[in-house]
Amino acid sequence: MSALCALGDDHARLASGLFAPAANPLVWRSDLLVDRDVLVGAVESSLPAVPARLAQLACRNNALALAALRSIELPVRAAIERHGAARVGVVMGTTTSGVDEAALAIGRYVESGSYPASFHYAQLEHGGLAEFLADVCGARGPAFVISTACSSSAKALVAARSLLELGLCDAVVCGGVDTLCRMTTRGFFALEALAPERTNPMSRNRRGLNLGEAAALVLLTRDPGGVQLVGAGESSDAHHMSAPSPDGAGAEAAMRAALADARAQPEEVAYLNLHGTGTPLNDASESAAVARVFGASVPCSSTKPRVGHTLGAAGALEALFCALVLESEHDGQLSLPPHDWDGVRDPELAALQLVASGQSAPVRGRRLVASNGFGFGGNNCTLVLERQRA
Repeated sequence: MSALCALGDDHARLASGLFAPAANPLVWRSDLLVDRDVLVGAVESSLPAVPARLAQLACRNNALALAALRSIELPVRAAIERHGAARVGVVMGTTTSGVDEAALAIGRYVESGSYPASFHYAQLEHGGLAEFLADVCGARGPAFVISTACSSSAKALVAARSLLELGLCDAVVCGGVDTLCRMTTRGFFALEALAPERTNPMSRNRRGLNLGEAAALVLLTRDPGGVQLVGAGESSDAHHMSAPSPDGAGAEAAMRAALADARAQPEEVAYLNLHGTGTPLNDASESAAVARVFGASVPCSSTKPRVGHTLGAAGALEALFCALVLESEHDGQLSLPPHDWDGVRDPELAALQLVASGQSAPVRGRRLVASNGFGFGGNNCTLVLERQRA
């Protein structure tokens, strides 16, 4: 596993920021909206240059992907040597690709009548992310991108597992990448979905989300032991283009399907990572669905106040956070990411057990945790992870 986000760019920094009693790495940016600043989760690490031979795919999104790939380069290379390049696939999720570079290029065209030499249409294509990673790492198996808004990379992990189960691949590089860009930020601003301050999920005072950027990559194999993707549930309620179904029926269906796939009961799950965007409609819908499936017994939290909503990367990034929870086990207790909010409960929301600072949870038999990812158009996905002994 490998990730870069506002919390950092290696496992130690990610874990430190994830479990710390108070962590707020979000920053104010003045270049994303017109005449106003916006609070975002930005990756501030220096990024590697895209190889010259792949210049037509040079964009920040792919540079972020390359930085994450370098951290798992050795196991990816070992998988290719073990199984052959044709048996290693790439499945990624994204929503932005190189749209920011395209916006700048189009602005240049409007002003001068010509595009900059550095602009290539391929930067805009969602599929370019998988093509780029496959070329860089040498994988020659199936390579494609899933773009279902905020559930994109969660679904990419599910699709990667399917490639293994179908016998089409023996290893898959999978995950998600999305970068901050002006078009997306202004789109969420137009939807009145951006919070004017740090996001406040599940609070009566919640006013929206903070956007973020991230890359999260996983090398998925059939090898036993370690953290395993043991359950996945997907649904598409198609309630509305951007608003979730108020009753949370699609979210509930995804959670129940994931538990059934994992052959697990709700009470066996030690922790649930909420989609938890801090928008009025999402929190109401998700809390209702979680309450019906898990009741108030499972500790849960949203990690988005610490990294922003990373859109197409969120599902994979939060699955990696869940893996860090599983790896934190000590004396039968799991460290849990705190739920950062003002503590003002909304009486109209179903009551959930929101994780307090410093709270841990006992392993409940099987070492199971779960993560929710819900996207525009009712594209829902829940993942269940288990830490197994080799």
